[in-house]
Amino acid sequence: MTERIDAAMTVAPAEDVAFLHAHADTFRRLCQETSVWIAELAAVKEMLLAASRAGKKAILVGNGGSAAMASHVAVDLTKNAGVRAVTFNDADLITCFANDYGYERWLEQAVEFYGEPGDVLIAVSSSGRSANILKACEAARRKPFASVITFSGFAPDNPLRQLGDRNFWVESRGYNLVEMVHHYWLLALVDLIIGRAEYSA
Repeated sequence: MTERIDAAMTVAPAEDVAFLHAHADTFRRLCQETSVWIAELAAVKEMLLAASRAGKKAILVGNGGSAAMASHVAVDLTKNAGVRAVTFNDADLITCFANDYGYERWLEQAVEFYGEPGDVLIAVSSSGRSANILKACEAARRKPFASVITFSGFAPDNPLRQLGDRNFWVESRGYNLVEMVHHYWLLALVDLIIGRAEYSA
């Protein structure tokens, strides 16, 4: 009887199967529907390599899932691609700066304190409307950083999309879809710099 129940539970409901097929199809379409991002990623590769050769670094910023993504990509850029990269995701830094300067300005202040002229800022926000991310871009311009690269989604006219030298935009209002496409693009960038997709960890 238990075996029959276990076997029955492995059969997914038709509506779940349909949802996941549609979800995967949407993700595939968002990644492949335009070739613009391919040329743009190639340009960002050169920006990062130029900054690295000049002894500068990449700074990645985001909130929530985008912050986790920034940490992942910063580690891979540094360890695997040889491009020094950092984030500002330490709890003590966030809570100190947010407490002292306000949440909307804490990333701006982090860029002011830790950024250097010639660095590259990679700013990630699904909505493209996060005030702290927008202010970080403005601070990077004042330094000035060599480049500002943005990743956003939702509305095509979101503010973040107007602030970068290269602006990657996902035509979706689904948070997870936007974040997954951002993550794919950023990790594809890491592999592009390395020059292959398979390598020793």
